[in-house]
Amino acid sequence: MTGQGLQDFLRDYEVAHPDDVRTVDREVSLDQDITAVVWELADRGEHPLLRFPCVKGADREVVTNLFASRARIERMLGAHPGELHNRYQHLAAGAMEMAELDGGPVTGRVDAGDRIDLFDLPLLTHFATDLGPYITSGIVVAEDATGGRGNLSYHRSVVASATSLGTSLHSRGDLWRLLQDAAASGRRLPVAMVIGAHPLFMLAASARAPFDVDEREIAGGLLGEPLEVVRTPRHGLRVPASSEVVLEGEIDPAADEDEGPFGEFSGYSSDRSTRNRIDVCTVMQRKGAVWVDVVGGNSHEHLNLGRVPREAEMIAKLKDRFPSVVGVHYPNSGTHFHCYVAVDERRVGEARQALLGLLGWDPYLKTVVAVDADVDITSDEAVLWALATHFQPARDMMVIDGLPGSALDPSADKLGTTSRLALDATRGPDFDAQRIQISEAARAVGREIAADRAGDLDG
Repeated sequence: MTGQGLQDFLRDYEVAHPDDVRTVDREVSLDQDITAVVWELADRGEHPLLRFPCVKGADREVVTNLFASRARIERMLGAHPGELHNRYQHLAAGAMEMAELDGGPVTGRVDAGDRIDLFDLPLLTHFATDLGPYITSGIVVAEDATGGRGNLSYHRSVVASATSLGTSLHSRGDLWRLLQDAAASGRRLPVAMVIGAHPLFMLAASARAPFDVDEREIAGGLLGEPLEVVRTPRHGLRVPASSEVVLEGEIDPAADEDEGPFGEFSGYSSDRSTRNRIDVCTVMQRKGAVWVDVVGGNSHEHLNLGRVPREAEMIAKLKDRFPSVVGVHYPNSGTHFHCYVAVDERRVGEARQALLGLLGWDPYLKTVVAVDADVDITSDEAVLWALATHFQPARDMMVIDGLPGSALDPSADKLGTTSRLALDATRGPDFDAQRIQISEAARAVGREIAADRAGDLDG
């Protein structure tokens, strides 16, 4: 066994970056306290990895906020600052076949039948508006019945009974397709839910890969070595050998289970759900397992986890098709619905081509803004300045109606049908205004005086 477990990562990361890990020794409740800590720290501009060893009603430590910091994700991937997307794409392109083992840490304890009680798990309530406690980090593993190709995807889940979960497949992605195939052949779909694994496995589960690409192999690329897996006892699904917890079961295409409302990435509570049920037949846990939570709502963690692979994919696609594209950014202010693209336009219309490409490739996007390469797309203020000074609504705006979007968009209909907006805030060839400037000599004087003043204040 190599160090592919979450606990291996936590140990090594805390040694290397102790200032980026905060352990909360005070006892906290499972009911919203952990979410409140994350929110209060975020309001102060702080996004540390959080460990809660003293959670009332929990039999184990709770770890959360793993992906709240882009700098931390860069470190996970071994990326230099500012090279997050290039590094992700480079590693993901090196996908590797899995390495199957006879056993691993997650086989340390295996429960089945009447020994299963999902209510024994440390289930967190994230928001007062939620239906109840939710599993937010659950990665559902499913495999194609014919070729064994696998799919990973996140699905919020609520415990409905001692042996069942209510879950939602509202994104109607590859797992939904596998479920429809199972329904057409009159069978239930075997699944396994991984709760807690190496962060790079969790990041791979967010990749938007084609149906015939197995995200477990992408995880191997991100790890730099084949993902070590074991098979689940009942259905033989391949899951990370170093997982913290794995729930094995089946989705009955004909069964319904109440699920929602839950605080979603939009910042609103959503009860839009496919209301599927997972019947759990096996619970696998490693000895001394910790519980991994992904902060819900429009938290930095929730948005980054879904956004980083998407940004990397969009940059690669756009640069391949439109070489003038120099950067793409999905701002927190726009949840998953807004995107900014920086363009070094060499030919009139290239920015608009890039805007239309984004709207066509990413079904979540509603509003995309193109700016010149000298505008900082990571700054809402800078992009809004470009809109204010370069954009003319009658000339630079495109609206496309009646497109499929996200069912979790509260302004869209229940299926997510939406309009999309493209705003070209580049200067264009006829723009003749001159940007204000301060000479470098004067700036040097200003820096000296500002530094002296700061020294006076410190003293």
